[in-house]
Amino acid sequence: MDKITLERIALAHPKIREELMVYYKECNNKLPNHVRLRFSHVYRSPAEQHALFLKRPKVTNADSFQSMHNYGLAFDVVLLYDKNGDGNFESASWIIDEHWHKVAEYFKGKGYEWGGDWKKFKDAPHFQKTFGFDWKTLKSRFDKGIIITNNGITYPKI
Repeated sequence: MDKITLERIALAHPKIREELMVYYKECNNKLPNHVRLRFSHVYRSPAEQHALFLKRPKVTNADSFQSMHNYGLAFDVVLLYDKNGDGNFESASWIIDEHWHKVAEYFKGKGYEWGGDWKKFKDAPHFQKTFGFDWKTLKSRFDKGIIITNNGITYPKI
């Protein structure tokens, strides 16, 4: 398993953290031996989100508190490839191929929304589970103190 991904999953909202760990391992095991799934982002602070929002060329429409990453309810993925068989997984790819589709179908089957299905701003690396909340409602819960703190991160209570 990918240590970086496991560390990132530890920052997910406690409501999804355990299932993400299980799902990550299950999904990874469905990929060929030369392909590894990595979570490139899970929790993202509002400051990190704002910096990403300002980046050009544009990579997101979501400013601070407008992304499910800010609430620990989203993750982005990348596929790593071991092209020479030495076990190092030296190549990262965001090319949508059969392995990407396998990952997307797996997480969609577990109740996650896939950004690759979005109509306006497709975001193929992105997955999220909102529990029926939109960002405005989550931000309101945050502002009203309907929160939990875990691992030094404050999340809205769900």
